[in-house]
Amino acid sequence: MTTTTLAVLVPVLPFLGAAAGLAVGRAAPGFVRPLAVLPTLAAAVLAVLVAVRQGGNTVIEASTQLTPTGSVPITLGLHIDGFAALVAVLVGVVASCVQIYSTGYLREDPRYASYAALVSLFTAAMLLVVYSGDLMVLLVGWEIMGICSYFLVGHYWETPEARSASLKAFLVTKLGDVPFLFGLFALATDAGTFRIDGILSTVASGGLDHPTLVALLLLAGVAGKSAQFPLHTWLPDAMAGPTPVSALIHAATMVAAGIYFVARLLPVFAASAAAMTVLAVMAAITMVGSALAALAQDDIKRVLAYSTIGQLGYMAGALAVGDRGAAVFHLLSHAAFKALLFLAAGAVIHAAGTNSLTAMSRTGGLAKRIPDAYWTMTVALLALAAIPPFAGFFSKEAVLVAAEHTALGERTGIPAGAGWTVLVAGLLTALLTAAYALRLWLRAFRGRGPQAPDHGRQPIAMTSVLWVLAIPSLGFGLGAAYLDDWFDGEALTPTLTTAVLGTGLAVAGGAVTYAVWRTLAARAVPAVTPPHVAHPDAEAGLVEAEALHLPHPAEDPADPGRALLGPLHGPAADGFRLDALYAKAFVRPVLGAASLVRFLDREVVDTYVRGAAGTAKGLGWLVRRAQTGNVQTYLSALLAGSVVLAIAAVALANAFAGA
Repeated sequence: MTTTTLAVLVPVLPFLGAAAGLAVGRAAPGFVRPLAVLPTLAAAVLAVLVAVRQGGNTVIEASTQLTPTGSVPITLGLHIDGFAALVAVLVGVVASCVQIYSTGYLREDPRYASYAALVSLFTAAMLLVVYSGDLMVLLVGWEIMGICSYFLVGHYWETPEARSASLKAFLVTKLGDVPFLFGLFALATDAGTFRIDGILSTVASGGLDHPTLVALLLLAGVAGKSAQFPLHTWLPDAMAGPTPVSALIHAATMVAAGIYFVARLLPVFAASAAAMTVLAVMAAITMVGSALAALAQDDIKRVLAYSTIGQLGYMAGALAVGDRGAAVFHLLSHAAFKALLFLAAGAVIHAAGTNSLTAMSRTGGLAKRIPDAYWTMTVALLALAAIPPFAGFFSKEAVLVAAEHTALGERTGIPAGAGWTVLVAGLLTALLTAAYALRLWLRAFRGRGPQAPDHGRQPIAMTSVLWVLAIPSLGFGLGAAYLDDWFDGEALTPTLTTAVLGTGLAVAGGAVTYAVWRTLAARAVPAVTPPHVAHPDAEAGLVEAEALHLPHPAEDPADPGRALLGPLHGPAADGFRLDALYAKAFVRPVLGAASLVRFLDREVVDTYVRGAAGTAKGLGWLVRRAQTGNVQTYLSALLAGSVVLAIAAVALANAFAGA
């Protein structure tokens, strides 16, 4: 079988699995789990074969014209370079892990069949984005992911949080997709094609007429899809969906799509120094702001959500300094440990009966009760904090090294200011990341108080996946040295300066956080009663805790985040009140305009309509009064009318004769 055929099957298999799962889900529920897991697992295996055959040094291209358009043709084609090959492997592996994990986590969920089918469709859409050689076909996968995220985030549609979160995710990402679509049209107009290879050739020859306009329009869509400031506010609220969905969205699909898109078309963005500067500033604000917000969150999944936003900021920062190898390296590394973090968080939520860190901090024995989640989450948090030799250290260092080279003027065509912006923000974020990672670990696993109710042994489908993902979270950074051919031949190795600065700041952030926690914990009075009684469905593992409106306890006096942030804690916990700002700046004016239109429609347009209707009704009433049914009356009226007409005719004739 040719490599092209294998590559075509990679997105097709999950799509067929989704279609079959929806078709037979109710009629044959026994087939739902195999149809969810096996096609996705097969796609992951085929993606590995494609990557091996591609070898990193060659580009696999194949295309056929999809439809004549009369101007710019649309083709159905493949464009697989080293980055595409690796990202496809990432998507296949993480999606397979999510599907396997979900068989245990949602084993009693009555809507599991539709859930699994949507996850498969989500996976197929992302693989289409990764392998597509035409921007219009890529857009199809891009938009399918938006629809799938709407349904998956709203999986627990009975709760108002899930309904509002799914709608918010859809609307915010669509807000970015509108200029993104115009950017694609403008890019195709300048290049004369939607094909990626043709566009890159046009950029290389200097044929792009409006690089800044195109790049900024495209960045709007990227900001929405990859949750970058100022369109990042949908991602923390999307935690209302099932935890495995959060792992898929944050690690392998949706938010990864925007970063991958910029990496694939980086020459387009690099053609505009202004666009690269905007991208650098956007990445810097995203990194620092999200890290501060993560340090103030009480919901374990919201901590991880803001963490994802910050790590995506690192990737965007690497792209802003012109190094797509570092960006994709961190994308791959982050996918491993972030998927592990979310799936382990699902196990923690199941065991604790709550997703509140405050409640967990007042509960003892979690580490002993769920050792698999405890140890694997520890590995993932160390990778997140970029502690060597974990994967996050090497990939984050690659970003900082790229920023350093640009700041020192060693990379031509990229403003040095962009390099300094990303470097300073990246180092500050390294400090904050270690702080909130350790805070999460301490509050989740070092709580004091009575043990939470035992919710039973967790299925092996859940625990086995955690250990599978722990392997790349620990060793991918070391193994990346053998993947130079897939990263444009670049050696993504740390330098002494950034390694010492980055690791030193991370250690300092962790040390300060631990010291503050020890001090506060010594002063705090241990809880003597359980924080709350978990819902019986949560104890049985039938539904997630966050979907049940379980009560959250009062604030934790031993929370180091509150002490470290001081007066900034309140705004940071509320996402710096950006939602309130957007409500005042955009939502209220739109609602006001809608109210005005409704008033004009009701009081002006409807008044004219009602007036016209009333006039016709009145005339009809007069005519109806004249219809008596009496023949003599009709003859009398006819005679009178004839007399009037005759008199009028005579008068007119005399008038004309006199003239």
